[in-house]
Amino acid sequence: MATTMTKRKPVFVKVDQLTPGTNGHTLTVKVVSSKPVKTVSNRGGRSSVLTARPSRIAECLVGDETGTIIFTARNEQVDLMNAGATLTLRNAKIDMFKGSMRLAVDRWGRIEATEPANFEVKEDNNLSLVEYELVNVVEE
Repeated sequence: MATTMTKRKPVFVKVDQLTPGTNGHTLTVKVVSSKPVKTVSNRGGRSSVLTARPSRIAECLVGDETGTIIFTARNEQVDLMNAGATLTLRNAKIDMFKGSMRLAVDRWGRIEATEPANFEVKEDNNLSLVEYELVNVVEE
């Protein structure tokens, strides 16, 4: 008797539910803007398989009807980040950069182009503009 594994249906979250240090998020966002940051090439002198080709990075403002956040797109992800595109981000995570949140999808996640969303992006609530302070909690 064969048992069938049922895939767990992803729980979609909204941008304003994202918090520092969390991962495993699935959300549908619209791309507001995308700007290339830089192409990082290997200038260290020593060659490695991982850094043999330059990596492309773009900072993209993405959002939904609850707010926006900066998404860090890497390499082929950059090609999907066209203004106005609607994307589903699967297994996305929050990275911290200079005290503010950035959304990212690493090799364990996926970015899929999807049907145009019927929401207006709430651009006056940018979660990446909120600064967080690292606080050490001392257990008594």
